[in-house]
Amino acid sequence: MQDFAPIQTTAAADAAKLAALRRIKALATSMLVLCLAVFLAARSFEADVPVLAYVAAFAEAAMIGGLADWYAVVALFKRPLGLPIPHTAIIPSNQERIADNLGYFIEANFLAPEPVRRKLREVDFAALVADWLAEPRRAEALSRFVARLVPQTVSAIEGSGLKDFITKRVVEQVEKVQLAPLAAELLTAVTHDRRHQKLFDEIIKVLGGFLSDQDAQDALRDKIRDELPSVARLFKADAYLLKKIVASAGSLLEEVKADPDHPMRAEFDRFVMGFVETLKTSKTYGKQVEKLKRDFLARPEVRELARDMWTSFRTYVEQDAGSDDSVIRKHLASAFVDVGRQLAADPAIRADMNAGFVVALGSFVENQKSGVSRFIADQVKGWDLGQLTHLIEINVGRDLQFIRFNGMLVGGLAGLALHIGEVLIFGN
Repeated sequence: MQDFAPIQTTAAADAAKLAALRRIKALATSMLVLCLAVFLAARSFEADVPVLAYVAAFAEAAMIGGLADWYAVVALFKRPLGLPIPHTAIIPSNQERIADNLGYFIEANFLAPEPVRRKLREVDFAALVADWLAEPRRAEALSRFVARLVPQTVSAIEGSGLKDFITKRVVEQVEKVQLAPLAAELLTAVTHDRRHQKLFDEIIKVLGGFLSDQDAQDALRDKIRDELPSVARLFKADAYLLKKIVASAGSLLEEVKADPDHPMRAEFDRFVMGFVETLKTSKTYGKQVEKLKRDFLARPEVRELARDMWTSFRTYVEQDAGSDDSVIRKHLASAFVDVGRQLAADPAIRADMNAGFVVALGSFVENQKSGVSRFIADQVKGWDLGQLTHLIEINVGRDLQFIRFNGMLVGGLAGLALHIGEVLIFGN
């Protein structure tokens, strides 16, 4: 029943308007009949009561004015008394012209750029978007919708050749990057506050582990033995030397580890700073780094790696999108809510968004307004003449009936004034 409520309401409103129109028509006609009765009565007793001549003059002119305005009102909608009088039934006879003019009037006055944009500026579109997104339930529904589109989007990208285009563009951009200066800047950031000394600590730790490893010691002892003369081997000098070397090296490493200002650390600082400066200024280093970069990018393994990464990404997206506990969906919902809250808290961004909405919607209306005008005109032209006349009459006919009342009043006063003038001039 709720679906029919608007139609029933409209029908009831039209019925009420039609009843009001009929009442006012009956009243106007009754007033016209009353004027006729007053005129006849006044003329009948005018000889006995001369003042009734003024009443008769008023009633006669009022009757004429009422009849004239009745004709004018009726001529808008139909032919008075069904007679083929020219320039009557104005609205039915000019349906197409009225339709075209109505469409043009709406296009020129209601859909003009400045009024449309002025009205659009009154709406805070960004606030509406922010309120909508900030609601977790809506954000969750939107995330489900977007998550369903992600696999389709990935497939479309793959099928359209966009993936190869993007890969090619990325490789071209990487080839334009000068790696040597970039590496120098990165190393400069790393060396800030001597943070590169952490790397030196790791090197010391690795060396200490190497010296304490038995296999490493055996390999080192074999190397020492190969360098010693046969007599020294006989007295196992290699074991003695290995023990001394390991002990001295271990002691040195412990000293370096414990002393932040050890000369070896200063030497490492100088080495790193010198290497960074060389990367920044040396053309030879720059050419070598660029050659390494080009050789690396040209290797088939790199392109194969890119294809494998894409395949893995696609598989993950498809599996996650179909999962009940989708990670993508959760992150999207959280992101939408966060965007809504941040948008609500940032008036500058909202102002920029609203300006964009005004431009976009204003341009849309500007491009479509001629279509709206044609649509309205075609709709009016397609109306049944009886329907068109009925629609206009029940909406404005009641007000038009007051023209008849005004016509009787103004006509009566004009007739009375003329009669008074006649008496004053001719003394009749």
